[in-house]
Amino acid sequence: MTAELVRGQNHPLSEARLEIRISAGTPVVAAATTADENGKVRGADGVAHPGAPVLPGLEVSRQPAADHRLAVDLGAMPEAVHRVSVLLVLPGGGHGPNRFGAVAAPFVAVTGLDGTELASYTVTGLDAEAAVIALELYRRQDAWKVRAVGQGYAGGLAELLSDQGLPQAHHLAGTVEEAVARALARSVSAPPPRTADAGRSRQPAAPVPGTPAQPAPQPPYPAGGPQQPPYPGAGGAPYPAAGPRPTAPAGGPIDYSHPRRQTTAPPPPPPTAPPAPPGRPAQPVAGDATGWSMEERLYNQVWGMFEDLARTTAAYRSAVDFAESRREKELDQALSDPRNRMGGQGDAARQAAHARHTQLVDQARAALDRDLAQLTAESEVVEPALPPAYAGWDNPVWHGYRVPMEIPMAVRLGDLHLPENPSLRIPMLVRLPLERGLWIDSGRSGMPDETFADAGRLRRLAMDAAVAHAARLLAVHPAGEFTVHGIDPAGSAAQALAPLVRTGVLAGPPAAGAVGVTDVLSRLTQRVDLVQMAVRGGAPDALPPGFDTSEQLLIVNDFPHGFDDRAVTRLRYLADEGPAVGVHLMMVADREDAAAYGPLLDPLWRSLLRLTPVADDHLADPWVGHAWTYEPPLVPPGSQVLEQVLAQVARARRDGQR
Repeated sequence: MTAELVRGQNHPLSEARLEIRISAGTPVVAAATTADENGKVRGADGVAHPGAPVLPGLEVSRQPAADHRLAVDLGAMPEAVHRVSVLLVLPGGGHGPNRFGAVAAPFVAVTGLDGTELASYTVTGLDAEAAVIALELYRRQDAWKVRAVGQGYAGGLAELLSDQGLPQAHHLAGTVEEAVARALARSVSAPPPRTADAGRSRQPAAPVPGTPAQPAPQPPYPAGGPQQPPYPGAGGAPYPAAGPRPTAPAGGPIDYSHPRRQTTAPPPPPPTAPPAPPGRPAQPVAGDATGWSMEERLYNQVWGMFEDLARTTAAYRSAVDFAESRREKELDQALSDPRNRMGGQGDAARQAAHARHTQLVDQARAALDRDLAQLTAESEVVEPALPPAYAGWDNPVWHGYRVPMEIPMAVRLGDLHLPENPSLRIPMLVRLPLERGLWIDSGRSGMPDETFADAGRLRRLAMDAAVAHAARLLAVHPAGEFTVHGIDPAGSAAQALAPLVRTGVLAGPPAAGAVGVTDVLSRLTQRVDLVQMAVRGGAPDALPPGFDTSEQLLIVNDFPHGFDDRAVTRLRYLADEGPAVGVHLMMVADREDAAAYGPLLDPLWRSLLRLTPVADDHLADPWVGHAWTYEPPLVPPGSQVLEQVLAQVARARRDGQR
């Protein structure tokens, strides 16, 4: 039973490993202090803040965010620590409101590792305060309790730390502000809130990669803007240490439950590199992000790299635009006087304007090159450390592949890059389980040139990409937890589907002809109906005996050829209702082939995440709207890695059935 605390009320804590979730409605800094039995904080070493986020048994976020998740392990607290105070601070420097009275009341919840809420507190009654002690965890006779505090300070963090008896409180507050400024410089602003009529298809974060203190972002959206509010790569994902943003159903309470809560202990301090020489950037380290496991740390780091590349590229493009507009303005001013249009004065003014433009562009490019070099160095460290679910097919990690025991947080569906540096690739991570189906576009619409004028070749590449995606999804799920079906009405994809058929990982031979198509669609549609009825009836265990509870993926080739109106209706139903009950669609189709249906199929295409079998810049990030070039995850020519992985998946499945 959740305890909804009021100011001054306390509640016993039944668990030692906890998570403190914060929802403030505006970016805030989350920090914490550890004190002895007399309430005295042991200097700066007793304060966890964005510049020093990890203390024994405690980890806070590294930058301001509207939502935070703090990790606490009371069993790992030093014996001298008897009180942990959770602090919320509005960042200074004009980055937001300067008093809590101007924003929604912060909500703080203490939960177990499984997401079960133990106690919650809404910090009300604040006005001019810029910092607040939201709640404290304290030890009494070897037992821990939580108390709602809600003590605010108009003088901000410095006044709060002074009240806790810290020496040099103002100096420490300045250190925190510097760390916050550095974190803000590395981040990009969140997308604006979406309206109800802004579209209805599903991330963050293709990719689409967030930073540890941000909600898990969603994959990038089709160029032109997101179709719905961001995730959760993921998105978001996508996405990181902060989970999906809480949502409030109409007329109901906010749901703070996390869809994937690990039951491991809070992570140790992230790895750190040796200090860099003065004036040189720090050496990157794989897993240098917050998270409950190395997998989550790497996921957060990848999304941080994605945001950093979006931010630095946006800054460069903005600087170039400014330089060009300034040059035009100076030229207009210089030539507006008829006396300057002829002779040496006009030439000198034009030369000066062009020189200033070149200087500004060169400065912007130098800053971009510096950031790109740092991101490239980080990518070179991170890429080899990625687990199979995040790794490319050319990563050596696949040579030691073993069928996993747990479903990973996310899966890699390709790479993303920007034209300023095509060689810097950011993994496109999408959160699992998939919340949208996939559409592998086999058409030529949007192609920048006529390189793929051969429509047949493009269709073959699309099916190869679909098989690679299906193989990866099979590989990252435990044995028997993912089932793949195939529909190939005319048998045109027999060669591409051969690896799946030969290894025996398909649920059955690819369905062909009208009868086969009808049979597969009928069975999957009935499955969706059964699970929905069981869930709505509150009896998810009442499914028929022998019911396959694994996730289902249907690969559909050559749509709409060989599909009648009833089959089309069933496909739309599976695309809309299937993901919520574990039935996912992968369409390999050219939208122009289905033009005869008119707008009837528009909802189908919008409900699927569009991927391409060749490089294409059709995805946009939710922050600054860059058009990212998507690269499909192709198997290296001549490599047998895909069939070797599928053979292990098939072997593990057979062993599990014995």
